[in-house]
Amino acid sequence: MADKSSIEWTDATWNPITGCSIVSPGCTNCYAMKLAGTRLKHIDSRKGLTRDTKAGPVWTGEVRLNRQWLHQPFEWKKPRRIFVCAHGDLFAENVPDQWILDVFTVMAAADHHTYQVLTKRADRMREFLSRRDLLEDIYANWYTFTGKPREVYSWPLHNLWCGVSAEDQKRADERLPALLATPAKLRFASAEPLLGSLDIAKYLRPLCDRCPPWEVPCRIGCQHCTRLDWVIVGGESGPDARPMHPAWARSTRDQCQAARVPFFFKQWGAWADSTDADDLVHGSEDYIFAADGTVLGAGGRVRRLMQGSVEPDWRERGGAWMTFTNKKAAGRLLDGIEHNAMPEVTA
Repeated sequence: MADKSSIEWTDATWNPITGCSIVSPGCTNCYAMKLAGTRLKHIDSRKGLTRDTKAGPVWTGEVRLNRQWLHQPFEWKKPRRIFVCAHGDLFAENVPDQWILDVFTVMAAADHHTYQVLTKRADRMREFLSRRDLLEDIYANWYTFTGKPREVYSWPLHNLWCGVSAEDQKRADERLPALLATPAKLRFASAEPLLGSLDIAKYLRPLCDRCPPWEVPCRIGCQHCTRLDWVIVGGESGPDARPMHPAWARSTRDQCQAARVPFFFKQWGAWADSTDADDLVHGSEDYIFAADGTVLGAGGRVRRLMQGSVEPDWRERGGAWMTFTNKKAAGRLLDGIEHNAMPEVTA
């Protein structure tokens, strides 16, 4: 938990619940899982949440409620965007409903903040937030916390952004429909790590015939528009990172721009795009692959292996020459531009 964060699209992280389990390919190199099994493995909030394997630490599925941090947002007086459960998943299978209710009670009461809830369990989030009695449960839970009545909330919470991870087309098609059926002020998709090309045009926000005609398209967070309000894309970082083909990021950007949906490019990750560079970014390994995943060349300093080890028509086949380096060296520029678009939410 931190009242400041290095994650580019948020201001702070809040971890009232830690722990998770692996459910899809995007989980393989989870940074929170690696930290929980290495540097943080002996602290109470992470102890026992992972097991050691030949591939490194892996989530056990155990989850933990960190009550000492539950009320932290009340201590942060300055309004900020808060990424909820950055080191777990609020809707993970083993998280009891009461813990989720406790977290939502704090989000409702400390309503000077904006809360960004990101999950891979879209169905459970939809089911939980669609309960007819949820607001009454929040009222009752607040009374249990304080002994005082609290009846000023509305539903969906005005400060709640709900998002799902969509690392490839399969996961996008599984999770985005459930997200779009979830009550929320704003809905977003995080394609990080992006592991394949995405076609999400049908999930992006259309014009709304219930909004004034001068709002083109309608205002962010319009409850009549069940489409995505924001999309984040990023490559994977870390020693075992998988490269992101530039065409995948460009395609998602172009779809967002066509629909006038804010697009945020978080990072290239560990792999820098060296396709058109005069000199390759300094790195330890090179990899050339096409947008369909076909490997067109690989090895340390592929430039030295051009004779026979690389498909000669790799450029014509849409190959991307990626160099393994680090997040800082790879940077955040997509076609020379830093994409930092954020939703502009109206009351």
